[in-house]
Amino acid sequence: MPMKSGVISHLVSEAMRERSTILHVDMDAFFASVSELDYPQYSGKPLVVGAGARGVVLSANYLARKFGIRAAMPVSRAQRMAPNAIFIPPDHERYSEVSRRVMEIFFDFTPHVEPLSLDEAFLDVSGSKRLFGEGREIAALIRKRVKEQERITCSVGIATSKFIAKLASGRCKPDGMLEIHDERVLTFLHPLPVGELWGVGPKTNEELQRLGLRTVGEIANTPLATLKRALGEGAGESLYELAWGRDFREVITDSPEKSISAAETFAYDLEDRDEIFRELLRLSERATHRMRKRDLRARTIGLKVRFSDFTNTTKSKTLPLPINGMHEVFEVARDLFTSLKLDGSRIRLLGVSLENLVDEEGAVEQLLLGERESGWREAQLAIDRAITRFGSGSVQPARLVEELS
Repeated sequence: MPMKSGVISHLVSEAMRERSTILHVDMDAFFASVSELDYPQYSGKPLVVGAGARGVVLSANYLARKFGIRAAMPVSRAQRMAPNAIFIPPDHERYSEVSRRVMEIFFDFTPHVEPLSLDEAFLDVSGSKRLFGEGREIAALIRKRVKEQERITCSVGIATSKFIAKLASGRCKPDGMLEIHDERVLTFLHPLPVGELWGVGPKTNEELQRLGLRTVGEIANTPLATLKRALGEGAGESLYELAWGRDFREVITDSPEKSISAAETFAYDLEDRDEIFRELLRLSERATHRMRKRDLRARTIGLKVRFSDFTNTTKSKTLPLPINGMHEVFEVARDLFTSLKLDGSRIRLLGVSLENLVDEEGAVEQLLLGERESGWREAQLAIDRAITRFGSGSVQPARLVEELS
């Protein structure tokens, strides 16, 4: 999501002339890792996400993978391979929630993020190096943030192209980091089996095997004309280029966001109203910081509540003028919660969403702003600058710090 202004965007534009630094970040056994957080009683046991005799495996933790269980395998077959494994149904809403927060971490380091799925993305950090260090340092910071904030791990490949970065991340799993410098690309790439090349499916693999081509290096040393005759014009040329490590595709940022949200599933059910309001403030801070980084304002504020029995309720309010301040959003979210009259309810999850987003430049400023509101905006700008320089969590509202003292 490109930002119109700000330190990171300025440095990114300056770096466009330089060689790209691409990260491929891939979460480790994502669905299973998130599920292990929700079912701590299964920690240290083989865990498989997928249920029903006719279902398929969506994810398996690394203990379950030792039995040969893999994604897309029929659940019935996985049960025969590991009868003592724990099988649980998927919670797609929960995975999406964690994925959104992980993507927010990526956006804290660069506006150039290309999500491939819920659990992986390409990042072009070429313009972020003056702020955060070289690619390897940025990768380490991202891995640290994901582990501390979400309590799950990811693996990161670092290279000057998307293709090599993705291959690298696959070879440092789980919880690893691998950088492939340009001078090492062919040494790294050529011994790999042909199936590692993008575009090599079962039929293409079969044809390559028929030609006696089993490694990427053997494809690279095959005449291009031969590959074109055997595989077709487009496929032959594409595999030949990839076999020499040539991939000039840019990271394509996602389409403009229609909403920005922050949600949290708690380790224990919340009942105390003051604690609930503290969490709403924390979520408002997280969501509005991300929104301001993109020079946006929101006209609609949404609240989501999930109860201990996993039922949900939502409520939203559309404002006459768009806002972007943490305290403004918090006050709306707090009023929405109060209007639901949930006293005595046990709350498992809270979420704050910012919708009907408009550009900062096109937003109509409120004219009758009290002195308190003006002061909050000035303070918020100072907080944003500190977070950009020192990282998320470096500055927090006093209400959020009190609980630590």
